Amino acid sequence: MRLTSLRAALTGAALVACGLLAMPTAANAAPPSVPPGIDQHAVPAAEAAAAASYWTAERMRSAIPADTLLAGKAATTPAADLAAGAPVTYGKPTQGGEIQPMAASVSPIPNIGKVFFTLSGRNYVCSGNSVSSANGSVVATAAHCVHSGKAKYATNWVFVPAYLNGSAPYGQWAARTLTAPSQWTKGGDISYDTGFATVGTLGGKTLSATVGGTAIAFNQARGLSYTAYGYPAAAPFDGQSLKSCSGTASPDPYGQTQSQGIPCDMTGGSSGGPWFMGTGAQNSVNSFGYNNIPNVMFGPYYGTVAQQTYATAAAS
Repeated sequence: MRLTSLRAALTGAALVACGLLAMPTAANAAPPSVPPGIDQHAVPAAEAAAAASYWTAERMRSAIPADTLLAGKAATTPAADLAAGAPVTYGKPTQGGEIQPMAASVSPIPNIGKVFFTLSGRNYVCSGNSVSSANGSVVATAAHCVHSGKAKYATNWVFVPAYLNGSAPYGQWAARTLTAPSQWTKGGDISYDTGFATVGTLGGKTLSATVGGTAIAFNQARGLSYTAYGYPAAAPFDGQSLKSCSGTASPDPYGQTQSQGIPCDMTGGSSGGPWFMGTGAQNSVNSFGYNNIPNVMFGPYYGTVAQQTYATAAAS
């Protein structure tokens, strides 16, 4: 893969030799109902109401691929802290959420879309997927697509399902809560680059009732085969259509993260796009790449922390 700005920051040799780790910073205060280790931000109602009108076609096209936010991020958590619990899968794919066969370029899929948001006054773009949940309103994406890793949550956050060449056939879905592991929000630990948004309704209907939602699985075996989707926006792609990769996951060759890599040349903008197992359940997201390992996309392991983060979003 070619996440140019990220590779400049995450060169394996440089991280090993220099030991450059992101220093922890204070996370936003979480509501009392949020379990320890999970950080959640309630989006002000006025901001959520204004988000859709903020994202004009021009702003969407000019949004910056969010992999630039990963500069300086590294893993700081011991492998033991990512130990898997019991395997679990939530939900089943619902109507509108069927997974299509892998291809380099694919037609829009209703449940997969683009994510747009603002951080520190700049507009960014990622990818995301509607996943099954009790509230019918959860979007899975990367943690760096909801939070900077430096105590700042995104604003103007919207999900645009089945985006294609500027069109939004199912509308823009504004976030009402953003949720990420505290390992990410307190210091940007890239092994925990997994986030979720709970969106509001449109026309009185939930997201999953409108576009469908895929099952989501945690604590699965490593080394599985995946099909990944996303909207790469950095060259040679333009972010205007959905792309896909597939392959068998392998460990981080540097041992610096607990993430796994699959063969894929998607670039920035694809961050947060879903990885599907053969069962059709989502089990990771596009996260990062190394500059000296071309055409490999890494995604976080969906362990118990990711499971708790999802459960918190699903209950909000």
